[in-house]
Amino acid sequence: MKKLGLPRVLILGCGDVGLRLVPLLLPRYRVLAVTSNPERRVELRAAGAIPIVADLDQPLTLGRLARLAPTIVHLAPPQSDGRIDRRTRNLAAILPEGARLVYISTTGVYGDCAGASFDETRRVNPQNARAVRRVDAETVLRAWARRRHGKLSILRVPGIYAADRLPLERLHKGLPALVAQEDVHTNHIHADDLARICLAAMRLGAPNRVYHAVDDTDLKMGDYFDAVADAAGLSRPPRLPRSELERSVSPMMLSFMSESRRLHNARIKEELGVRLRYPDVQSLLARWQEQRLTKG
Repeated sequence: MKKLGLPRVLILGCGDVGLRLVPLLLPRYRVLAVTSNPERRVELRAAGAIPIVADLDQPLTLGRLARLAPTIVHLAPPQSDGRIDRRTRNLAAILPEGARLVYISTTGVYGDCAGASFDETRRVNPQNARAVRRVDAETVLRAWARRRHGKLSILRVPGIYAADRLPLERLHKGLPALVAQEDVHTNHIHADDLARICLAAMRLGAPNRVYHAVDDTDLKMGDYFDAVADAAGLSRPPRLPRSELERSVSPMMLSFMSESRRLHNARIKEELGVRLRYPDVQSLLARWQEQRLTKG
């Protein structure tokens, strides 16, 4: 099938999730994938995308992106320092009038919610620099959408899992989890389902709308680690009180262990028509364990 007459989609930050999205797009779209690393051009071509070399950290490389596609999927994370997302600000400066943009944000923008359960109407309350940068990106893109009549969908994404994205390394290392009474509620999404949610938001997302891209999992973090350990035939992690655990985990992991929330996902189901292939973590682990035992 000839691709020249198909509408174009531009993917920024075409890593694991982007590569899962590409085959979903190819039947109906001509896919352009931006990379800052010229060595990835072969990989992107093999996936069926047209590679475009540009760098969100280098504004002078971005001008050519302005008119390449009317639909953009922004998967690129912010830079790792500061309180503003310079990359998204550089992108917003060249986004065209009336474009459709799907932005992958994070559920971390809500901060610690003490285990509360809520929908997309809750106010953001970022409590670390990573989340502050994400809120900045959302704010910048909302301003672009108002100013340039853009159609913006924001997907707030939790921890992403897949058969090749499980916390096996930390389990092998025996890193601890919190004791049950101090543990935090976590949210999850399978990488394949996230790619499908991106596609649904492209097609059906209401302008300037936020969506929780989360599955139906209702687990605390330690219980998640236990479930993965059981499926992998590994020892469950030791449980420690926070006062002791702080000495054993990285600052980033400690920040994840300091925020507890449960996000509703009715909006992706009712407005975007999403039917999750992996409704919860256990649905993947059951398949993965069966395959592992069959091979073993």
